[in-house]
Amino acid sequence: MNILRIISILMITSLLFWSSPIYAHTEEELELYSESAILMDANSGVILYEKQKDKEMYPASITKIVSGLLAIKEGNLEDIVTVSQNAREAEGTRVYLEEGEEVTLEKLIQGLLINSGNDAGIAIAEHLDGSEEAFAERMTEFVQEKVGVTDSTFKNPHGLPDPEHVTTAHDMARITAYAMENQTFRKIVGTKELKWVGESWDTTLRNHHQLVLQRDDVTGVKNGYTDDAGFTLSTTAENDEIELVVVTLNAEHPRHAYMDTERLIEYGYQFQTETIPAGKEFTDEEGEQYILDETINFTVKKGQDWTTQINTDGLLSIKNKANELIFEYQFPIEETMTDDKPVYGSTAGGEANPNPTGSDGPGLWRIIMYTILFSSILIVAGLLFMRFKKKRTTKPEQSPIVIESYKDPRPWRKNW
Repeated sequence: MNILRIISILMITSLLFWSSPIYAHTEEELELYSESAILMDANSGVILYEKQKDKEMYPASITKIVSGLLAIKEGNLEDIVTVSQNAREAEGTRVYLEEGEEVTLEKLIQGLLINSGNDAGIAIAEHLDGSEEAFAERMTEFVQEKVGVTDSTFKNPHGLPDPEHVTTAHDMARITAYAMENQTFRKIVGTKELKWVGESWDTTLRNHHQLVLQRDDVTGVKNGYTDDAGFTLSTTAENDEIELVVVTLNAEHPRHAYMDTERLIEYGYQFQTETIPAGKEFTDEEGEQYILDETINFTVKKGQDWTTQINTDGLLSIKNKANELIFEYQFPIEETMTDDKPVYGSTAGGEANPNPTGSDGPGLWRIIMYTILFSSILIVAGLLFMRFKKKRTTKPEQSPIVIESYKDPRPWRKNW
């Protein structure tokens, strides 16, 4: 067997290894109409699917998730709010408040979140901070400090167009998950109908989020639309195994936003949330103990087995049966002594990585395969060049051979 044949076999072997992924990818390719979208496990924060999740977008009325939650957490629901002329003259969707009308803060929040009342949003902002601008500044600070998002800026409490009023699907998913932990908020956004008696408008409010009306598993939360933002939708849904957050931004038609959302919900139901309770102890190979002071939530596919492993630096790794990384949790460095043995706790706050980058990395073995592959290609190319050069060597009296075309002898490169 000559050297060229040996190298060819080596190269083919390398290609076989190269085309076999080291890390399995369970994510399917979904056809979505919305420009930006995300599917997230509400309890673990694991992103199960995303499409341009970090792209800066206009939120429209899903802004009211923030203004409503802020009013619930930092206002007094029994306060009596006097409606201003400015609120009375709000553009867009309203609950038809009258100037001088006196309404409880709780009722305004209901009108804001169930019926998307822009006038209610302005009345809330003016009551709590004196103006829309001041309240919007508090909204931005609130989500940064309480939720930890950094890519959202709010300029008003309702979501009417402003070029600087922006968010991302990822930010809104995290904000939504945080908001749904508040039981008052959760109850309001899950309300299907509410009797409304106002000074100029007596009616029954029906939740503007159509899936709240149509599906029992959908627990909230808010829809929106402006010409600039398109149709936006933030949704939570749950079954016995998982609670999901879905955010879709800039769909061209409301039907598309709802279709995308339902498609993502059904995709999400193939997963389940797993829990490791606070107090669970782990021991590394050197006998050091690590004790959880908080519950860890992570996400796996239904029926998937998993194991835990902790290294001597206090990094807890959760892996599936194929030894692929699912979740990471870093215990703090601080240590205390118990029975002359160091015991690591999470009193300083451990750090969870719900979407570990290691699960998408190339791995050492794949790097080796890449090196072998490209080295083989270079060697074969050099040998072929020398062979062709030898063939083109002619006697002085002969005319030089003109090669009009060259067919690559490696057809696999077309798909490389």
